[in-house]
Amino acid sequence: MIWLIYNLLFPVLFLVMLPYFLLRMCRRGGYARGFMQRLGVYDAALKARITERPRVWVHAVSVGETFVALRFMEEWRLVQPDIAFVMTVNTSTAHTLATKALNPADVLVYFPVDFPWIIRRVLRLLSPRMLVLTECEFWPNLIRLSKVRGIPVMLINGRLSDRSFKGYFRYRWLFTPLLRMVDHLCVQGPQDRDRYLALGAAPVQVQETGSAKYDVALKEPGKRETAQTILASARMAAGDLILLGGSTWPGEEAILLDYFVEAKSRHPDLKLVLVPRHAERRDEVVATMERRGIKYIQRSKGGPGEADVLLVDTTGELKHLYTAATVIFIGKSLTQHGGQNIIEPAVCGRPVVVGPNMENFADIVREFKAAEALIQVGTQVELREKLDQLLADVTLQKSFGDRAAAWVGKNRGSIKATVTAAQRLLP
Repeated sequence: MIWLIYNLLFPVLFLVMLPYFLLRMCRRGGYARGFMQRLGVYDAALKARITERPRVWVHAVSVGETFVALRFMEEWRLVQPDIAFVMTVNTSTAHTLATKALNPADVLVYFPVDFPWIIRRVLRLLSPRMLVLTECEFWPNLIRLSKVRGIPVMLINGRLSDRSFKGYFRYRWLFTPLLRMVDHLCVQGPQDRDRYLALGAAPVQVQETGSAKYDVALKEPGKRETAQTILASARMAAGDLILLGGSTWPGEEAILLDYFVEAKSRHPDLKLVLVPRHAERRDEVVATMERRGIKYIQRSKGGPGEADVLLVDTTGELKHLYTAATVIFIGKSLTQHGGQNIIEPAVCGRPVVVGPNMENFADIVREFKAAEALIQVGTQVELREKLDQLLADVTLQKSFGDRAAAWVGKNRGSIKATVTAAQRLLP
């Protein structure tokens, strides 16, 4: 009965949300070429590649999950060289990233819509040896129909934010039976474990492996030389104080810009680098700078000249810029909720500052703060005070940066433990 209800309600919700999804796809671009893959339709060449050998299906929704999935596949291949994967993603940004990094033996396609007739067609074609879902991807028809076909299902780097937990708990009449169909849940921390158990998972299903993002950050650190080349495009020198706003969301750029304008008198060498989480917001950020009369350079357009602010509206350059920053603010934590990944900047040995709203990384933030490896502020006023302290004190910068890098190094090993669990599950 619950599956009938889901399959009646999901198409309605899908149609209601379709205009929003289409608008976002148009803004971000890159979807047109593989659009039919979302309906489980593949050309002959792609079909031939998919079916040439048995594969494990790994799904990652967006960029952060894609890094984890790629690292997982790489680690598995180290211990089992003949393993092969088909990887699915939801966003065009993740697709671009995976295209560049995927092993030639593997196949990349867009994730199919979770309608039963589409999922059945895709499962018949792929006939995967196992289904691996990354972080918090529970699609009822995909999981249920995989189990019908006897395909083991596993979650890796699992987490449940406050919002996700409340939503799943509200609809646990649907979620608990679905959760019981997942053979093994590798989760990030004790809070995630407790939440999955509260939702009805059996203790034997759940394994606490730590966050895979520690391993991802160590595997692909940024390059300082690349960062310096990017900064040089705005004539920002090695001796400048670089305040970096990483993965910022609406409202946070304005806060950083206002701080930058008034702090310039105290820190004459101060420069600001803004990297919005979504590059398609570039026009909005540009308008925010122009209203303040700030001299800026837009990375995607380039151009000679010196600037006070560099707007990096390109993909894949943030991790390099972390290595050259003096102080880093991580977005989606002050004016928005959820937070963004703090491990990637921490591994670069730079002081990291976040706002109060880091719900998606609650365990990680708690651990970093206990190790005195992170600064968390509660308000805009406190943010300005902490930024001033850090920018004025090289010793303070180094102490926070060193502790952050050391903490990341101490917490390696999640991916290896996850691969071991996956091998036990593979028939």
